[in-house]
Amino acid sequence: MELNIHIPDHTAEIFDCLQKGQFISSNSTNEEIRDYYDMIDDDFEALSVFFAQIGYNLERGNEYFYFSRTEPRNTEQKIWRAYYWIDILDLFKTYDETFGPGYRFQPEQILVEANINVTLQNKLDSIRKHFSDKDVRKDVLDNMIKQLTRESFLELENEKTNTYKVMSSWHYLERLVESINIYDEETEENDSEQ
Repeated sequence: MELNIHIPDHTAEIFDCLQKGQFISSNSTNEEIRDYYDMIDDDFEALSVFFAQIGYNLERGNEYFYFSRTEPRNTEQKIWRAYYWIDILDLFKTYDETFGPGYRFQPEQILVEANINVTLQNKLDSIRKHFSDKDVRKDVLDNMIKQLTRESFLELENEKTNTYKVMSSWHYLERLVESINIYDEETEENDSEQ
């Protein structure tokens, strides 16, 4: 049986982007990425079938697309990665509760706020364990933002003002953390007594 599916012209470019572990977000500052988003959105079913044939799962999130992995990963590595993402989300939500897709910020603003907000200062200091304990706060923040940009959760929107924009793919991190269920013995005991 022959499948008759429409594959967009820029499928190779879309594949190159996604196979690097990046996200394609609808609110990207890069017009080409927004165009890729529209192409995937228009032909999602066909592209899902196509990529599945070569071993990739095309996933749809809230205004973003990505490839998911099917091969098993080291459990300890997954746990440490989850700790990292929890720390990242906690830091940015401490900085500003509204931090999320579409939010714009300058790293310098976070450092200024950390100088007067002890909680934010402590959270930024605790992120050091994911990088180098010897790094100063500015270096830790810079390294974290570079990594988040590489992984397409953030984009540098304005080089002159050093302004970053949070991508729709940020929902992926929020969803990841929200999916963690914590067993609470005390709550379980109270529920069973009622």
